[in-house]
Amino acid sequence: MKFSIKHEIKGRIRVHLHQNRMSFEQADTLLYYLTNNQYVTNAKVFERTADAAIYFVGDRENIIEALRKFAYENVDVPAAVLETSGRGLNNTYQRKMVEKVVYRYARRILLPYPVRAVYTTAMSLKYIYKGVKTLLKGKIEVPVLDATAIGVSVIRNDIATADSIMFLLGIGELLEEWTHKKSVDDLARTMSLNTGSVWMLSDGKEVQVSSNDIKEGDCVVVHMGTIIPFDGEVYDGEAMVNQASITGESMPVRRVKDNYVYAGTVVEEGEITIKVKKVGGTSQYEKIVGMIEETEKLKSASESKASHIADKLVPYTLGGTALTYLLTRNVTKALSVLMVDFSCALKLAMPITVLSAIREASLHNVTVKGGKFLEAVSEADTIVFDKTGTLTKAKPTVVDVVSFCDETPDELLRIAACLEEHFPHSMAKAVVEAAKQKSLEHEEMHSKVDYVVAHGISSYIDNRKAVIGSYHFVFEDEKCIVPEDKKEQFENISDEYSRLYLAIQGELAAVILIEDPLRDEAEAVVNSLRKSGISKVVMMTGDSDRIAKNIAEKVGVDVYYSEVLPADKAAFVEKERSEGRKVIMIGDGINDSPALSAANVGIAISDGAEIAREIADITVGSDDLYQIVTLKMLSDALMKRIKKNYRTIVGFNSGLILCGVTGILAPTTSALLHNASTLAISLKSMESFLD
Repeated sequence: MKFSIKHEIKGRIRVHLHQNRMSFEQADTLLYYLTNNQYVTNAKVFERTADAAIYFVGDRENIIEALRKFAYENVDVPAAVLETSGRGLNNTYQRKMVEKVVYRYARRILLPYPVRAVYTTAMSLKYIYKGVKTLLKGKIEVPVLDATAIGVSVIRNDIATADSIMFLLGIGELLEEWTHKKSVDDLARTMSLNTGSVWMLSDGKEVQVSSNDIKEGDCVVVHMGTIIPFDGEVYDGEAMVNQASITGESMPVRRVKDNYVYAGTVVEEGEITIKVKKVGGTSQYEKIVGMIEETEKLKSASESKASHIADKLVPYTLGGTALTYLLTRNVTKALSVLMVDFSCALKLAMPITVLSAIREASLHNVTVKGGKFLEAVSEADTIVFDKTGTLTKAKPTVVDVVSFCDETPDELLRIAACLEEHFPHSMAKAVVEAAKQKSLEHEEMHSKVDYVVAHGISSYIDNRKAVIGSYHFVFEDEKCIVPEDKKEQFENISDEYSRLYLAIQGELAAVILIEDPLRDEAEAVVNSLRKSGISKVVMMTGDSDRIAKNIAEKVGVDVYYSEVLPADKAAFVEKERSEGRKVIMIGDGINDSPALSAANVGIAISDGAEIAREIADITVGSDDLYQIVTLKMLSDALMKRIKKNYRTIVGFNSGLILCGVTGILAPTTSALLHNASTLAISLKSMESFLD
């Protein structure tokens, strides 16, 4: 690809691609290519100018070389990325805004007054119809106020005022629609399915393949705790499926052979094999958009309150207009009250404020599923952390495999990886990664595996029962034993590391020692959260008391609980809430799901179990816990802006009404200032919260 460098500073370079024009698809392709480069931290592509701004780490030559090698035809971009990028949406609304402004001033310049008067009167009928329709429903709400203001202006032959009101209302509606749709689309894209690999059933064996290789009619195995990657029919197995992301159902539904399942839903219990009916495309994306549009998830209490207050204020505005006329017998002063109301600004600015906050959160790698969750984060006083993969690093590593049988450590690691590779937990990933680094091939050599949440895995290998998991699961639930001649060796295992126990035929075969180091930023994050208003910090883990105590002391939590089960975490959260505390729960595993659901706000780590991300209200990136602090700061800033908006709207519009009643401002001026202030507040609400 030919390009030239327009500008560069350390860590940032802006280039211009040598091509006549850039299509939306080409822009999205280049953006996808850049953002998937290991050296690129962020990138923006401007299709109108064929420019790209690239933020990077390391040597600039890595970026230059990547651009030299770039060719549109060589980049395999998922169809959903191209179809839901949002570039077309932005272009459409930008064109609508320009057209609206151009048409208005073209009419004023080119059309004679009588023609403009007829046109304005005809356009006013739409608003008057909405107002009458609202009245016939027995409601006195914002459409009634708009209809009255426009209707009275037309009757008084004040065509300029009526035209100005409709123009500003139209701009406001377009701006709100654009912002809302953009925010919903951004949110839906982040929530959309992004499955890298799946387990395909081939010749009776499970084979891990790229999701892009799946075709209609293929059979895919979906294990407990993972997302169903495609629409299809159940071919084999039985499972309880959480369909909340598609249907809004709060309880999981049972799915058996011949039942239909949807992409994006999650297997909570059991395991199923599905015959794929649909692959690729935007079906999942569209379903999520529909779900967001149809539910009240995006509505925070502040938004609902603003909308409610806006409608409640309409009768008072109409009453104030009538009272002003009765007291002054001055139509102009009465109209000054009518032209100004609090409703427009409240109804427009508040949703835009919340949706802008959601969009800004996404820029910090934080996905928020609704405004009410930001509000809940702001109000929270208690935070509960899971330990593994949350306070500790997201990628624990295997330090050693201690053999308690005749098999070699590598062979035991191979067996463990074969069992663990199906399940989304950081410890399981550590085992699989360790086997991969040693080039230990572990093709399917076991029968169907059973996963016991927060405990372990059970299966059969060569007709021998194999279990792997926690001490409680292996020795207490499964009644496995340590070989007599190995008990001293077992007692002398290092206490420094977390452990996974592998037993075959009821006897301990191996202890896998896993290093699960504390995140570097964990202590600082906890301190920052306290300073931001969190009064109680709790850590809960299924790990041993010895390891839990060590982590708790380093992090500085107020209280910790060890060797807890999923039900224990959920019960603790519910107990705290019953005592009047506002609780945030942060976790990454299947075992955290009940507590995530029970909390006021559930926050999942992005590379954790898919069911945790599905159930959680907010998802944060796995690379930096400071995103939680950023989320708290953003939530607090959102609530401050909402309160400031209330004060500004009430104060400014009250001043306009006072100036109108006293004759300082004419109705046309009041209407202009009122609508201009509404747009100004709305545009101000779209500004960054954390700059």
